[in-house]
Amino acid sequence: MESGAPAPTDAELVDGLRAGDPSTFELLVRNEGPRMLSVTRRILKDDDEAREAVQEAFVSAFRARAQFHADSRISTWLHRIAVNAALSRLRSRRRRPEDSLEDLLPRFMPNGHHVEHFTSWTEPADVTIGRKETSAQVRQAIDSLPETFRTVLMLRDIEGLSSQETAAMLNITPNAVKLRLHRARMALRTLLAPHFQGASA
Repeated sequence: MESGAPAPTDAELVDGLRAGDPSTFELLVRNEGPRMLSVTRRILKDDDEAREAVQEAFVSAFRARAQFHADSRISTWLHRIAVNAALSRLRSRRRRPEDSLEDLLPRFMPNGHHVEHFTSWTEPADVTIGRKETSAQVRQAIDSLPETFRTVLMLRDIEGLSSQETAAMLNITPNAVKLRLHRARMALRTLLAPHFQGASA
């Protein structure tokens, strides 16, 4: 792609992708690689594995380029391939015992009220994580969740996948996705409670 040339349209990118044009792939790697690396890092929590997952994703995209039918944006298609590559690596890891989520879930008194004083927090995780004053705390809290719950929260609240899409990616049922997401959100609320002082429960 010549320097100073206008950015290709989506249709031109699709044509270049299907044709296996090297300059199109170079452009996609440059433009989409950083975002793909960001999501693989969040899932894998390992820089080297994250980079390898992105490389695998681009190889997979090249091999499957004829299957892209432009029913979604190329960026979305590549992003989903990167997520799948990261999840595949996650599944192939030797399974280690996870930390329990129970200590992060709300506790209740006999009268049904929370033992802890929870402050108001109704924003979705993706909204809260985008706020400069809370972004670091939210990211740290998400990273501290057990892998099983962190992955579901990432796919649903951060990546915006549906319960059905998340279930297909994780090979679990949509109901299991909903249960894990609910428990992950409750745990995240517990972890973030100290950062949301000042509002009533």
